[in-house]
Amino acid sequence: MTNEILSLDTETTSTSAIDAELVGLSFAVKEFEAFYVPIPAEREKALQIVNIFKPAYEDPKILKVGQNLKYDLEVLRNYNIQLQGPLWDTMIAHYLIQPELRHNMDFMAEVYLNYKTIHIDELIGPRGKNQRSMRDLSPTLVYEYAAEDADVTLRLKNKLEPELKKFECEDLFYQIEMPLMPVLAEMEMSGVCLDTESLKETSTILTNRLKDIEHHIYEQAGHSFNIASPKQVGAVLFDELKIVEKAKKTKTGQYVTSEEVLQQLKNKHEIVADILEYRGLTKLLGTYIDTLPQLVNPRTGHIHTSFNQTVTATGRLSSSDPNLQNIPIRGEDGKEIRKAFVPEPGCLFFSADYSQIELRVMAHLSNDQEMIRVFNEGKDLHAATAANIYKKPIEKVTRDERTKSKRANFGIIYGITVFGLAERLSISRDEAKQLIDGYFTTFPEVHDYMEKAKQTARQKGYVTTLYGRRRYLPDINSQNATVRGFAERNAINAPIQGTAADIIKVAMIRIHNRFKAEGIRSKMILQVHDELNFSVYPEEQGRVEAIVLEEMQNAISLKVPLVADSGFGKNWLEAH
Repeated sequence: MTNEILSLDTETTSTSAIDAELVGLSFAVKEFEAFYVPIPAEREKALQIVNIFKPAYEDPKILKVGQNLKYDLEVLRNYNIQLQGPLWDTMIAHYLIQPELRHNMDFMAEVYLNYKTIHIDELIGPRGKNQRSMRDLSPTLVYEYAAEDADVTLRLKNKLEPELKKFECEDLFYQIEMPLMPVLAEMEMSGVCLDTESLKETSTILTNRLKDIEHHIYEQAGHSFNIASPKQVGAVLFDELKIVEKAKKTKTGQYVTSEEVLQQLKNKHEIVADILEYRGLTKLLGTYIDTLPQLVNPRTGHIHTSFNQTVTATGRLSSSDPNLQNIPIRGEDGKEIRKAFVPEPGCLFFSADYSQIELRVMAHLSNDQEMIRVFNEGKDLHAATAANIYKKPIEKVTRDERTKSKRANFGIIYGITVFGLAERLSISRDEAKQLIDGYFTTFPEVHDYMEKAKQTARQKGYVTTLYGRRRYLPDINSQNATVRGFAERNAINAPIQGTAADIIKVAMIRIHNRFKAEGIRSKMILQVHDELNFSVYPEEQGRVEAIVLEEMQNAISLKVPLVADSGFGKNWLEAH
């Protein structure tokens, strides 16, 4: 093949790559010209046709272009095709250029090409149980839609390429996001083992506890009501029990019973804490404990989450179906969920996570000499902060003082106010003010960094991470103080959170490459915020730990050391 570029797309029977079967392949090598090849349902025949294109797909010299290429990569893998060569994903490119906008092809085609694409609903009908599959349509109905996908993707690539340069995010695209994409594909295809029996036991225990709480709530209210109904909860708390004089109401006159409001009223009446616990348990059961076992793929016996590279504005990865980033870490009940995540049979679960990475990034970005010193001497930052705030030697700091300082440390990089900190720690505003003032006396350059970050955002309209990832803040000069305050907090936090997100991505790419180069059979299976999880063969235990910690701790060179903590166990809870 003389062409150095191949724009490709796959038509399939499902949006889930793990289960999708090929219906057709489309290709474009130059603009306004594309080809569609139908693929039959019968696997043997399908493979015969797909194999014709194997040399092109696997040619390392040909650039592969796609929209959400990770999906095609996974689908083709099911047909023994290893997509090779440099990869170019239009969805990811657009995400780096305009993180806050939509990145679907129909939207981009209108914006960049002034072109309206054929929508899939026109072919298979709207979502729902009557929606048809691509397989049900004859190739004569599909080919224009499919070929258009490959052509439009190629045309978009030609428009987005100069934009990457203009917005100074080429390095981010070529060095981080594109090399990360096949790593995520690998993790999605491997999936994670789940101990469904352990979840069943947890479900029984928590369901019984839920019934007890429900009973207790009814006793306190003097009658039964629907605890899941905000309206009925409001009536019980504010009309019947009158736990406060003036309760907050919505525009429609209904009482506000959000978590935030109830947290503030927790000390007013025992029923409030019960309602909060009831809601928490219901959510755990509904979102995870009873739902996760249903998501186990019958063919693989694993859970296959999707890692999304183009969802968060900060650059963090998110995950969906199921969302594993939101599994509650604190509290005994959240631990029960983590206990159900297990390694492959005969393997160990290995977990490694960055210690205080955002505070370390903050030390680097602010160049605060005191914070840098504490980290470089390997001291406990929270205890050192408390020692300065409460004016006492570090060894005399109490646990409570350390906890308050820890909250202040993390709260301040998120732009917390005196009022916010007082609420969060259940302390007086005077004490909260003392904590915040003490913090800035201890780390004066942090305050300067925060002011500079806001200044940069006002001048440029955006802030960047150490790797050049931009976060646009159009509201930074808003007349509305609340809206402006939100943008200012993002100006301070986005470079910190975004840099931390970029660092773990770099570590993931390097770990993946080392595993490959050194013939490691163990697998990276999950990424959750600042933590990486692995299923490890016992005989590779030492090597895996060495590689993972080495790559995580050397992913970037900062003014302070990066530190990762790690552990092995029978499941995620034990390892973490």
